[in-house]
Amino acid sequence: MNSKTSPNWTTQMDAAKRGIVTRQMIEAAEREGLAPDIIRDRIAAGTVCLPANRNHCSLSGCAIGQGLTTKVNVNLGISADLCLYEQEQEKVRTALDLKADAIMDLSSAGQTVTFRRWLIETSPAMIGTVPMYDAIGFLDKELSEITAEEFLSVVEAHARDGVDFVTIHAGLNRATAKRFRSNPRVTHIVSRGGSLLYAWMELTGQENPFYEYFDRLLDLCEAYDVTLSLGDACRPGSIADATDAAQIEELITLGELTQRAWSRNVQVMIEGPGHMTLSEIPANMLLQKKLCHGAPFYVLGPLVTDIAPGYDHITSAIGGAIAAASGADFLCYVTPAEHLRLPDQDDMKEGIIAARIAAHAADLAKGIPGASDWDRAMSQARQVVDWQTMYSLAIDPQKARRMHESALPSEEGTCTMCGKLCSMRNMNQIMGGQSIRLHDSIQKG
Repeated sequence: MNSKTSPNWTTQMDAAKRGIVTRQMIEAAEREGLAPDIIRDRIAAGTVCLPANRNHCSLSGCAIGQGLTTKVNVNLGISADLCLYEQEQEKVRTALDLKADAIMDLSSAGQTVTFRRWLIETSPAMIGTVPMYDAIGFLDKELSEITAEEFLSVVEAHARDGVDFVTIHAGLNRATAKRFRSNPRVTHIVSRGGSLLYAWMELTGQENPFYEYFDRLLDLCEAYDVTLSLGDACRPGSIADATDAAQIEELITLGELTQRAWSRNVQVMIEGPGHMTLSEIPANMLLQKKLCHGAPFYVLGPLVTDIAPGYDHITSAIGGAIAAASGADFLCYVTPAEHLRLPDQDDMKEGIIAARIAAHAADLAKGIPGASDWDRAMSQARQVVDWQTMYSLAIDPQKARRMHESALPSEEGTCTMCGKLCSMRNMNQIMGGQSIRLHDSIQKG
């Protein structure tokens, strides 16, 4: 069955449960090299999500979850201190060129509506937002003056514009907040959206509106086919705070909300930590999958140490590779500017490449079909010293070419690291029955 013959479905999950294969499912399946019915069945079970707002007309279907390639998200957006629209638009173009699977617009100031609509119109990649970031500017009110109804109105505005997934910190209810207060942390609540909601709850004495009115939120998601990315307000912001009581209590609540969303045919993914040691990552991935019923897991990092500002794309890639190899499905990139400033174009590129390396390394470990073909092709090109093929296969072809050609060797078919001592060159010659001469290549001091 397909959506043309059976148009009476509301969301991708609803279609999947009815046995319908949508256009977006077909596109996602082609990306993965799988049959569309495999994508459909996993969406129906909730172990795969396919964020696809019905108003995002430029979208190319992309699925996240069980048995699929690890996806990479790029954060960008306008801040109050740097309202540089053209810079953020250029970042979007770069992110798409570098094959980011998703873009999250974290704009919190300026013409957020204009930028968001341009982004949705421009990008074939799925688009996510955090409506909480936009609330104060969009509503032009102080935090304590915003009502629950107004918070929901911001979500609806984002959904109507065509956002494919929204991060909503619905698990930080008053019970979780109490657990947080009774278990002191080194870095408190580091989630920006989570900290704003916690502050609102403290200032007003009210329950988290996204938890209290979760069914209203589901109405909006179902109406526009928006995927819920259930945010981890209590994610650890330091190694010292990892896997503590507040993080786990929130995760339990997110698992309960996941089942409520699925009963309404609203797709879900769960957001995860944060900062934690290498040894804690596999257990955290297993815990999330268990408590959240196999829903796709979306992680920021995890950053495996706190002491590397300027290099957190590396600390994140280390953690991200382990997380994805242990079950995470979606990596949020981290740039060298993390904890320091709004990333620039170069920061963003380094963050994307680091995250894509982590994602691919995890796909190799998970045995994702076809993942190792890329590595085999690169190894074969290296063995025959085919530089042009090596460039084309590199995850960053421009950098690979630039580095090799910046210092060309005197001996063709080698590089300046080894020259005539190149193992590839010499083995090719010996295995081909040729003689090799090395002595005249070694300069005497």
